[in-house]
Amino acid sequence: MRIVDGAGAYSPPEHGVLWIEQLRVPDLSIGTYSVPAGGTDPQSPHTEDEVYVVTAGRARIVTDDGEAAVGPGSVIFVPAGEAHRFVDITEDLAVLVIFGPAEYSRRPG
Repeated sequence: MRIVDGAGAYSPPEHGVLWIEQLRVPDLSIGTYSVPAGGTDPQSPHTEDEVYVVTAGRARIVTDDGEAAVGPGSVIFVPAGEAHRFVDITEDLAVLVIFGPAEYSRRPG
């Protein structure tokens, strides 16, 4: 067992967004993604499936399948390869991110 301290807690980014990986094992990785209100999310598609749990803030998520308003308690599944990003971030956004398998483990080369 391991308690993942700080997972999902907003951390003020110094420049743009902040990604903190808090746990990595071969089959998954967990971290917190923080974007300040009014910030820009520069994500590109990942090679792993992702589950997002919004722990703080408000925004919209835009994917290949559509878009939706999200806030604390929202849980979003984004399959590997699907373009996605948070937009219209009206409150400091903190998102617990779970990659399966671990982030970048499927990246070629």
